[in-house]
Order: sequence, then C-alpha cells, then structure tokens
Amino acid sequence: MNPVAFRASLVNILGNTFLFVIKIWAGMISGSIALLSEAFSSLTDIVSSIAVFICVRISNREADEGHPFGHTRAEPIAGLLVAILAGILGFEIIRESFERLFLGRDSVVVGTFALLVPVITILLKSIMTIYFRKVGRKAHSPAIMASAVDSMCDLLVALAALAGLVGVRAGYPVFDPIAGLIISLWIIYTGYRIGMENIDCLMGKAPEPALMDEIKEAALGVEGVKAINTVRAHYVGNFIHVEIHVEVDKDLSTFESHDIGKEVEEKIENIKAIEKAFIHIDPV
Repeated sequence: MNPVAFRASLVNILGNTFLFVIKIWAGMISGSIALLSEAFSSLTDIVSSIAVFICVRISNREADEGHPFGHTRAEPIAGLLVAILAGILGFEIIRESFERLFLGRDSVVVGTFALLVPVITILLKSIMTIYFRKVGRKAHSPAIMASAVDSMCDLLVALAALAGLVGVRAGYPVFDPIAGLIISLWIIYTGYRIGMENIDCLMGKAPEPALMDEIKEAALGVEGVKAINTVRAHYVGNFIHVEIHVEVDKDLSTFESHDIGKEVEEKIENIKAIEKAFIHIDPV
C-alpha cells in the first residue's frame, strides 16, 4: 500500500474518532441538536474513513487472473459509500431539527465546553482538509480527495454549529435547530457531489479535454507517427485507460511499426493518471 495514502487513511480515522468523542460528550451535556448532529456526522466520518482505508488497501493490490487490470475501482466504491452515509445522516438530522423547531422540545444549555468543541473542530478540520488535498493529488486517490472534500464540509458544518450555539447563548434557542437544518442540507449536498464524482469513475467517464489534448500531443511527438484517427479514453477506477489509433508509413516493416507503437505507448503511459495505453497501428 502507498505509505502516503496509508498515513492519510490513519490520520482520517484517528482525527474523526477524537472529534466524535468530544462532540458526543458536549452534545449530551448541552442537549444541542447542532452538536449532536456534528457528533453523528463524525461517527459517519469514522465509518467512511475505515471504508476508505480498506478500499485504498484493496486498490493497491497487484493485478491477478480475476482482475487483469488491477483493483483500482475499489477507491471510487469507498467514495460512493461516503456519499450514501452522508445522505442518510443528512435526512436524519433534518427530521430531528424539524421536531425541535416546531415542537419546541428539549432545552439547550450552552457552556464554555460546548462552544469550544466547534472551534476545535474548525481548527482540526482545516489542517485535515489541506493535508488530504495534498495527499490526494500526490497519490491520485479519489477516495482521499473525497476525504478532503468531506473535511472541508465538516469545517463549514462546525461554523454553522458554532453560530447556532452562540445564538442559543444570546437567548435565541431557535438558532440551534436552524443550525441543524443548515448542517443537514450541506451534508446532503456534499454527499451528492462526492457520489456523482465517484459514479463517473465507476461508469468509465472520459477524462477532461485538456488531458485528451495532452495524449494526442504525446502520440504525435513520436517520430514516425503521421497522424491520429481515433483516440478514446475512460476512467477505470481512479486511473485512465487509453485506446489510440496512429497512422504510420505503410512501407515500414512490422518491426519498425511495432517500435513506433511501443514508443507511443510509453509516452502516453508516462502521463500522470494514465495507467494503460492500447495502441493500434494504421498503415497509410
């Protein structure tokens, strides 16, 4: 397993576990739906970070007879799990927030510790967001990038929770369920975004036009390639497979054409995010 991705997965699990403990403690003491919502959000984060850890490990396994192109689709599956859990959590918080908003049940007591918890969350999640974004880009890992987005959302959720608690402290208890509603809607939106991105990876979405242009330029830069008539690429998990047809002089020997094709393959596979290139030689 990539040691950088391994460390990031452990940081994710440990960080979310710490936040869950202090949030559930503060939420039970204060009775705040905003804090309890954050606590359950962290619990979901723990489950999803464990899923990310497992899927990152699976995705790094070597190709075998049953999976000739490797196990890279495991990472988008982890991202999809994060999205599903986020949606479930968001709707549950909406239900609880509406009950408190319209039924007015449960009093909220906001002490210093309750106010301190979202501040700690904001600081820790800021660090985690920057760290996961850096690691995710370096390791080209959609699962860790999903964790970066998730951490950023947790930061914004903590800001909403803090605003709700400050409102309660100021004598406006309605602020607490309102903060809970804002948090839940943001969680659902985030889950939707993460889900769609990872579904694209699983469904074999084509890469962005800039990368397609880079693939074409790499192929045309090989001596002996006269033109390109077909280029297709799609995601296979978090990496990309490319099929390209290159035109070469029909008078070249089979060996010469093969060497040109091999050089095109190497050039394309040297591009970041490209795992495999399939080259078809068209004599013209």
